[in-house]
Amino acid sequence: MATGKSLRVLKLLQDVGKASCSCPAHSQAFGGGIALAPPGSRMPLKSCSTSAEQPDYAFEMACSNIRFGNGVTQEVGWDFEHMGSKNVCVVTDKKLASLPIMDTVLESLNAAKVNYEVFDSVRVEPTDISFHEAISFVKARNFDAYLAVGGGSVMDTCKAANLYDSHRDAEFLDFVNAPVGKGLPIPGAVKPLIAIPTTSGTGSETTGVSIFDYTPLRAKTGIASRVIRPLLGIVDPLHTLSMPNRVTTYSGFDVLCHALESYTAIPYNERKPRPTHPKNRPAYQGSNPISDIWSSHALRMLQKFFKRAVADPEDLEARSEMHLASVFAGVGFGNAGVHLCHGMSYPIAGMVKEYKSRDYDVDHAIVPHGLSVVVTAPAVFNFTGPSCPERHLEAAKLLGTDITGVKLADAGRCLADTVRKYMYDLEVDDGLGSLGYDSSDIPGLVKGTLPQHRVTKLAPRPQSEEDLASMFESSMKVY
Repeated sequence: MATGKSLRVLKLLQDVGKASCSCPAHSQAFGGGIALAPPGSRMPLKSCSTSAEQPDYAFEMACSNIRFGNGVTQEVGWDFEHMGSKNVCVVTDKKLASLPIMDTVLESLNAAKVNYEVFDSVRVEPTDISFHEAISFVKARNFDAYLAVGGGSVMDTCKAANLYDSHRDAEFLDFVNAPVGKGLPIPGAVKPLIAIPTTSGTGSETTGVSIFDYTPLRAKTGIASRVIRPLLGIVDPLHTLSMPNRVTTYSGFDVLCHALESYTAIPYNERKPRPTHPKNRPAYQGSNPISDIWSSHALRMLQKFFKRAVADPEDLEARSEMHLASVFAGVGFGNAGVHLCHGMSYPIAGMVKEYKSRDYDVDHAIVPHGLSVVVTAPAVFNFTGPSCPERHLEAAKLLGTDITGVKLADAGRCLADTVRKYMYDLEVDDGLGSLGYDSSDIPGLVKGTLPQHRVTKLAPRPQSEEDLASMFESSMKVY
């Protein structure tokens, strides 16, 4: 029999559902609210073994534990001591290894008498090759816990190293997302991993996602499983004060796109196929009432603090709030997913020619992740707008646009213009053309997007190859 407490929880979800939009892509999900069973009855259990043509009927919420506060990094030694860890692998990159943050981390581990070894060869925008280097490093040792200190590249590398250290008989492509890899379920637990993010963007400290460039295809892919999610994310705003201007900008645009894409994703109960077993339900499930709360609040925080954080590196309030917005958006997209901006970004990053952004201290050409994501955002939201116009207008409003009098038919353009204004104000390069691409690259960019259906299928509007080509063409010049 349902308890009074459980009914109150269900009633809360129902109220959230009633408050959600009634646009075509979301009305079935939330417009009528969430059905409640009468007191004393049972909710009907739907079979998980039904046809692949049936959509899912449930969603799950999962994220890491989060500890937030100025100076909280100094507590990490206690965490490993409390877990009884005997030999910790500390994963970082060479630049961060020389910064004060690592002094704080290592002093804390030493004070707690925790043994550790540092791997500092993480590649910014990692590849399958750099992942293999980290995996080889850890397999030659006997670590019982992991600590990632850095941005998304570091955290994703650490997740992969931990995964293949914990499942040593697995082939590399076993757990990589299909169709690039086999997409096999991870058969068991991994070792404890704590993440200390040093940028305000990826939200990787909250998610079970690890992204890398797969060099044979010149496109990004990844591993997605709740199993590899960090046990704890230690979010210390003091680390963001050392973020250079472009790193702050592009990390912020990653947060913005995480929030926008998860908020406009297909509803969870329209996503197909329904999993044959609950354990096979993907991490990226489609928009849902709980992810909506996290993603929409992240947009409010972006509106208030994003430009301030870029303008003044010593604005601790703005940089702290952006660090927290990254966590909020991470919880949102970590369960709802992202869609076309990210799916299209993967070949943009993988097909980079000679582009290098200022403030990125690397010895190879890269399109920073946040830049590769946002450069197509105006075209993407102009395309997806007709599928859920209310959500696009609400997102534009949350980002500070006055939507008074804007027609539903113009919702996509309204959000596209809103994002474009942020890009212009924050001096983002003028489209793919400024990054070294031209129209002759479009077939390759489309080809690199097609395997990314783990995310592209979450878009509220289906897309053809011609649609993708048109969006890439529109993104050659943004302003």
